[in-house]
Amino acid sequence: MALFGQNRDVSMFRHVNRELLHNIITQQVAFYKVNIEKTKPNLYGENIDGKFYSEPVLLNCLIKRGDPNFEDKDIGKDFNRSNTFYFLRDDLTEASTYPELGDIIVYYDGYYEIEQVLYDQLFTGKDPDYNYAENPLNPALEEFGWSVSIGCVAHYVPADRVDITRERS
Repeated sequence: MALFGQNRDVSMFRHVNRELLHNIITQQVAFYKVNIEKTKPNLYGENIDGKFYSEPVLLNCLIKRGDPNFEDKDIGKDFNRSNTFYFLRDDLTEASTYPELGDIIVYYDGYYEIEQVLYDQLFTGKDPDYNYAENPLNPALEEFGWSVSIGCVAHYVPADRVDITRERS
């Protein structure tokens, strides 16, 4: 049986992570989820009318910024950047949202479309959802580990391609 990673240890790390992300780092982004009911693809999977998004959710996150890339195009320079946004899984659960490919993250008035979702940050290297309870050498593994965060690798998208506009009051 494992010595570390039980519910008491997870509770302490959960508290420390929340304290860091919410009160010290305090980096927030707006998270737009694709609205599947309103977004109707045609026969080829293309969205003729564009994508529709649900109302944004403000989430605290940790950002790993990629290097900007400037490519020469026929009409001038083209800007591109890929960032990785890490969200605490508990925050996503509380917000009743889950990142998927095509969702949009707004960070400093820049729009980033999610291209990859990462689930690889585990406390004690174990996810309690996959406990392998039938293992006779280590019984009761469902009480150990914690899936800490979800990472979203997203690339920069020009605002006119996303078509999310801020309404004036």
